[in-house]
Amino acid sequence: MLDSKAILLLVVLVALTNVTASAHAQSRQPSEIEPNAIEAAVEAAKLEQLLEDYFEEGLQRGPILATSIGDPRYNDQLPNFLSEERQVENLQLEERWLAQIQKIDRELLSGQDRLSYDIFVYEREMAIEGSRFPFHLLPINQMFSIPSFFAQLGSGGSIQPFRNEEDYRDFLGRIDKLGALIDQAIENMRAGVAAGVVQPKPLMEKVLPQLEAHFVDDVTESVFYRPLQSFPDEVPEAARAELTAAYEKAILEQIIPAYKKLHTFMVEEYIPGCRETTAIADLPDGKAWYAYQVRTMTTTDMAPDEIHQFGVEEVARIHGEMRDVMEEVGFEGELQGFFEHLEAEERFYYTDEEELLQGYRDLQGKVNEALPKLFDIFPKADYEVKAVPEFMAQSSAGAFYQPGTPDGSRPGAFFVNTYNLKAQAKFGMTTLSIHEASPGHHFQISIAQEIEDLPRFRRFGGQTAFFEGWALYAESLGKEMGLLDDPYDYYGRLSDELLRAMRLVVDTGLHYKGWSRERAIEYMLENSSMAESDVIAEVERYIVFAGQALAYKVGQRVIAGLRAEAEAELGDGFDIKVFHRAVLEDGALPMKVLQTKIREWIDERKGAVEVESGAALKG
Repeated sequence: MLDSKAILLLVVLVALTNVTASAHAQSRQPSEIEPNAIEAAVEAAKLEQLLEDYFEEGLQRGPILATSIGDPRYNDQLPNFLSEERQVENLQLEERWLAQIQKIDRELLSGQDRLSYDIFVYEREMAIEGSRFPFHLLPINQMFSIPSFFAQLGSGGSIQPFRNEEDYRDFLGRIDKLGALIDQAIENMRAGVAAGVVQPKPLMEKVLPQLEAHFVDDVTESVFYRPLQSFPDEVPEAARAELTAAYEKAILEQIIPAYKKLHTFMVEEYIPGCRETTAIADLPDGKAWYAYQVRTMTTTDMAPDEIHQFGVEEVARIHGEMRDVMEEVGFEGELQGFFEHLEAEERFYYTDEEELLQGYRDLQGKVNEALPKLFDIFPKADYEVKAVPEFMAQSSAGAFYQPGTPDGSRPGAFFVNTYNLKAQAKFGMTTLSIHEASPGHHFQISIAQEIEDLPRFRRFGGQTAFFEGWALYAESLGKEMGLLDDPYDYYGRLSDELLRAMRLVVDTGLHYKGWSRERAIEYMLENSSMAESDVIAEVERYIVFAGQALAYKVGQRVIAGLRAEAEAELGDGFDIKVFHRAVLEDGALPMKVLQTKIREWIDERKGAVEVESGAALKG
């Protein structure tokens, strides 16, 4: 294996060889090569090596990321990422990497290199700014917790592989480190109580049944036992009995005691010390914390008031389109009555979990057939439709996507929540599939992961506003792909967009305007046909993930706005497939970076169209 200096030297030599070859092609001697070209090649090589070193260090410090992208080197590792020492190290590393990249002359970079430079600097600066906020004192909530995530890993249905004997032994290694991480979570939450940095009480009460689900007397009923019930052929028979005994011992002596210890702490200490308020603004330095979350999640300079008003206007606009659907289907009455009608009509809902999942699998093929109408770039990776694990379904979102590996060894997974079938209306299935799978999250994330020329921090990283903005924009393509011709299906698309518009109102209402949890729930029930259980889960999600819900509509607005600009500027020269390729081919960018990139692309396309038109006239 080459060390970093050797690799850097090699890259520089290759770059200089290319420059020399180009010079020869123009009948110039190597000695005549522009000094700037040599300097530019050196700076580009430095950048390439720095980005590779950064990502490699990130895999070592974040072994879950390595596992998620199919790198098995650290599959037995579970570092104590919650410790105070780790927080100090994180800040020092961000400052070090920022200082290192700033030694590279940005003016000598071009194209993808300059784009990577700007994204890297933006991400380091945002991480440094965010280090002032004590995220690590809030390690557990009802939507995400170390125990629930660890159970997903150990169930065999997530990113942790169980393909051979080594894989099984790797997870035993992670089990050995679980106790220390749970202890650290308890220590952090205890410090949070002392500092007044705690979660809202009603939300943390919902964590208790999630923990209790793992208190089993029969070890074979544990989710951690599932990989032992279906050993792959690659695991030798001689090793199976040993592994089974080791897992049974680990479940009984390590996992269950750790979960019970956390449960006892939650009941006796943490929940009694939790707060009655909901807004992140109510925490110490909370207003600044929310402002940071808004900037991070939207990657724009939009203020909370502006976002709130945008949401109010979008809710009104979408309600207008819903009334058009009411008229089309012949429903007489008010919009709220239409909501109640849709909720009461049994024909709009499945009564069997497997039928619902099969419905999404049938949609998978239908959507894939329609994609070539609007795209000329496609992922190689496929995805599977799965039910959200039972132990986390009650507090989980209606659906979510889990990326696969770029080598295809693990496909992407579109998880559907089957806890409440009335929250999964048939008329919303096409739009939800588009959002979570193709051409939404699965499509976009898989394409980025498969572009090997991109630096790995861009292939496997990115911005929430792009991820969610693209997925919501993708929903708007359903009609263009011929998938929403049924008025009820189109209503389903409007219903999903309405949810994202209400999120703008509710998130800013909760964290900026002083709304209570009850007011937020009432607002969403009055303005949509959503099931009450779904509304409650949504509102409580916004409470613990302040600002995240803003990414969807803000990101969509940017992407849709750029499309409108391109259509206006290019006229007949606009090609929707080429536009979509331009948006997707550089990974999940900050919105400001995406705007600069697409506007430069528009100028280039416009110039090319003008040249072609001029040539045609001469002809």
